[in-house]
Amino acid sequence: MGSNSNNDLTSEQYDILRKEGTEPPGSSPLNKEKREGDYHCVGCGTKLFSSSAKYESGSGWPSFFSSLPGVFETKTDMNAGYARTEYHCKKCGGHHGHIFDDGPKPTGKRFCNNGLCLIFKPKK
Repeated sequence: MGSNSNNDLTSEQYDILRKEGTEPPGSSPLNKEKREGDYHCVGCGTKLFSSSAKYESGSGWPSFFSSLPGVFETKTDMNAGYARTEYHCKKCGGHHGHIFDDGPKPTGKRFCNNGLCLIFKPKK
């Protein structure tokens, strides 16, 4: 499971990471986070994103145009009535969000992440 057991997660974090839930749009303080640093999985501590890939998507969730290499596995999710690409932490299996094809250059991708699933560690 990694460094955090399910007992260390809040009920909201557990619902998102383990039951593929979603936090309300606009609810994450990380939407306003502008400092340099890295974003880690709340479930296991794996480094997932660099602040250099974060951008304001207007979606209401922290968004990134790329993740660090090899940290996620994806699957197709039909829960919204259409196909979406869902991504999970490769190490602990925690659900983080969905990838869309409406992001900025250079990737054109938007990793739409639940803020409750991330721990931001500012650059020292």
